[in-house]
Amino acid sequence: MGRRWRDGQGELVVHGGGGEASVRVPLEIAASYRARTKGLLGRDSLDGAILLSPANSVHTFRMRMAIDVAYLDRRLRVIAVRTMRPGLLGMPRLRARHVVEAESGAMRGWGMREGARVEVVVARSQAHDAGAGHPRS
Repeated sequence: MGRRWRDGQGELVVHGGGGEASVRVPLEIAASYRARTKGLLGRDSLDGAILLSPANSVHTFRMRMAIDVAYLDRRLRVIAVRTMRPGLLGMPRLRARHVVEAESGAMRGWGMREGARVEVVVARSQAHDAGAGHPRS
């Protein structure tokens, strides 16, 4: 089942494996073509993360900072995490359905790594539109 979100705010919950506590991170949701295209362009910093959906690749042309990029499959499991400096074109990941971007180095502290499971919690005003964004196992 495909997930559809609307542009807006929420939280990214990174579920720790092996008994680690979950980490909650402020999240911007970029689901429209316009919002996904803009992404982090022109920003010097980001508080939390931004979700691009649907997406399976990103570029860092015209970006001002290096970023961490996590590729998520349809079940919101992390396929890969990469750090990209400005001016790069990332290769598309065939199984990726969503991409999360954050400031370089942030994802390590959240426990965002290959195999981790994440959850997107949509702000209340949008929850009825997206089925609250909870993954189904």
